[in-house]
Amino acid sequence: MVTKNTKNESFREKLARVVEIGASDDWLSRGYDFYITGAIVVNLIVALLLTYEELSAWGGFLHALEDITVFCFLVDYVLRLIAARYIYRKGTEAKSIAAYALSFSGVVDLLSFLPNYLPFFFPAGAIAFRMFRVVRIFRLFRITAYYDSLNAIAEVITGKKQQLLSSVFIVLVLMVGSSLCMYSVEHDAQPEVFRNAFSGIWWAVSTLLTVGYGDIYPITTLGKLLGIFISFLGVGIVAIPTGIISAGFVEQYARVQSTATIAREQDIHFIKFRLESEDAWVGRSVLDLKLPRGVIVTAVHRGGEVIVPRGDVVLAAEDTVVLGAEPLRGSVPLSLKEVVLMEKNPWNGQCIRDLDISRQTVIVLVKRGSRVIIPNGTTRLRAGDTLLLHTKVPISGSTKIQI
Repeated sequence: MVTKNTKNESFREKLARVVEIGASDDWLSRGYDFYITGAIVVNLIVALLLTYEELSAWGGFLHALEDITVFCFLVDYVLRLIAARYIYRKGTEAKSIAAYALSFSGVVDLLSFLPNYLPFFFPAGAIAFRMFRVVRIFRLFRITAYYDSLNAIAEVITGKKQQLLSSVFIVLVLMVGSSLCMYSVEHDAQPEVFRNAFSGIWWAVSTLLTVGYGDIYPITTLGKLLGIFISFLGVGIVAIPTGIISAGFVEQYARVQSTATIAREQDIHFIKFRLESEDAWVGRSVLDLKLPRGVIVTAVHRGGEVIVPRGDVVLAAEDTVVLGAEPLRGSVPLSLKEVVLMEKNPWNGQCIRDLDISRQTVIVLVKRGSRVIIPNGTTRLRAGDTLLLHTKVPISGSTKIQI
């Protein structure tokens, strides 16, 4: 009998699959992704349009549209709190909710709608709360997770962060050195322009990273020569992070291509079987199965639903379980032989331990009708049984199988 609590937990688990990034064949989850993406884009467009005085006549409509999209953010936040246990899986309910609420995305999600509703409770702080609305711009980072092309940019920057930080450090060192040198050379000639080291830093930034703004420039011969040298350095400095990011994109593309090639060359072997009520796996979670390394439960077919199993999915009787395993490369092929026992075979009616067979022959499996039997010494063979043997001696009428 399915209890109310079980139905509630099943609903929350399905809700977690919906609010998280969905697979291309999960139309409900993908639809929710488009819904949230659309709300984010519309909200930001409305925020930009509200800054135009020419569109004041449309102010009521734009504010209504903003309220609708902000309410969508509120609904999304509540749904993620409800499904947090199945998204973050931190053990207890409270820890999972705290993991989401205190994460960067959780804080941004909260500030996306909270400043709109706080003035109702604290009217005096309406202006201060309005400033927090700028935080919703960070919701654009959530869109990067929905599209592979945008996600690749984030992966490249994350993967090359050490090199990028090193290049930024070099820029800072050159900026400080250039500013001090230019201040020393130009201060006496134009003290009102190069008043202090900060004036030199402003000149260094505009020279190293751009072509200069023209509001501050050297007038002495030595200062001009130093400016030419620093301008050339600026070209090389800008090229460093550009080269790092470009190399990152090339590596990312090569990695994707390599993964696709490996996926085509090294297929994964799958087996499918149905659990019976007396099987030891019934009532146990996937995490407790302790499968060998390289073997995973890839899918569970239960009724008319296909479940992608996580660690806490509990197996039940009548479940169809699909196991996947990587092929073993470089190993010596295992040669087995398949033999069907005919009516006059002398093994019929005998236990395996009583058979007069060579020590070089081992019966690995017995198939009897629709049943598959893992044999032991007391297993009694019958006519019509299909035997799978590992043997080094010739057996007439056998079929050779390579594993």
